[in-house]
Amino acid sequence: MGCALIRIPLRRNSNSVDHEIELHDIDTAVCLPLVNQIIVKLPVAECINGRSGLDDEHSLERTLEAWLDHLAHERASSANTLDAYARDLQQFSDFLRAEFGRKPLLADLANLDARAFRRYMAARRKTGVQSRSLSRTMSALRSFFRWLETREIIKNRTILQVQMPKVPHGVPKPLTIDKAQATVARGMDQKIDWVAARDAAVLLLLYGCGLRISEALGLTRREAPLQDRDSLLIKGKGGRERLVPVLPIVQDAVAGYLELCPYPLEPDDPLFVGAKGGPLSPRIIQLTMKRLRERLELPETATPHALRHSFATHLLSAGADLRQIQELLGHASLSTTQIYTEVDRERLLAVYNAAHPRA
Repeated sequence: MGCALIRIPLRRNSNSVDHEIELHDIDTAVCLPLVNQIIVKLPVAECINGRSGLDDEHSLERTLEAWLDHLAHERASSANTLDAYARDLQQFSDFLRAEFGRKPLLADLANLDARAFRRYMAARRKTGVQSRSLSRTMSALRSFFRWLETREIIKNRTILQVQMPKVPHGVPKPLTIDKAQATVARGMDQKIDWVAARDAAVLLLLYGCGLRISEALGLTRREAPLQDRDSLLIKGKGGRERLVPVLPIVQDAVAGYLELCPYPLEPDDPLFVGAKGGPLSPRIIQLTMKRLRERLELPETATPHALRHSFATHLLSAGADLRQIQELLGHASLSTTQIYTEVDRERLLAVYNAAHPRA
């Protein structure tokens, strides 16, 4: 047993920075061979030390990679969240490139003032970005800068001086029960082709189970809700799991699609596939809803996600408990679910105003 002072070169691409690690009360014969494994597992951002690391032209890219890796493995962020945050930070990087006339460095982030963030927001608004999307972008940037400070890479809190975009308080726009049923009814026709049966099964999962479109399209063949499966274990936002009951009508729709599907599906293959056999894109379901809007004269708010809203609103109208709806939807906070009480209140007021003799 003894003490050793080890100088370790931490390498990333062609760059290296020496770190000294002092190990006490160790068996050097056992521990020193493990050093290379330790180096490999160190986060990328921790390999940036001193001014030379911050000024390297690839430092910002590497640090962004490390932050996204942190979100994926330590925060269990969903793939959709990671993709959105990656786009947000890339757009911010592109903005800085235009501001500086060169590729932005990690060191540049330390010198940004509040005006720079406001200019970025103004530039994004000019491209037609709405407040909700811009608010998410600023949240992503705040998260990134907090992480930089936590890792002692850079400390710059000026972004906290920038007021977040005001997001209009929107109320979900569910379909009426008749319209929702008409939207998914086509899948009950045994004479339809496999593509129409597939789309109907997806829409029924949204309306009949309250799934997000990403959750429905993320199901595998093994997880198909058939007659032997009356519930689904769904992994939603933030890695939260929930158990969702499956109605017989949903089981029948999925079974009908699988019977017509021309592609053999292995247990771990996506349950829903496209025309060429690959994973089904959400865009295809969005286009299906667009055609249904035209055919059934539905409002523009009739989107795939509106079916999930309809699921929650119709349950609430039928007397379901708000806590139960929260569990079924996979909301982390009850306050998110409570917005549906406003939808129900608006519906009741509309009925009252239309029917009450003194209204």
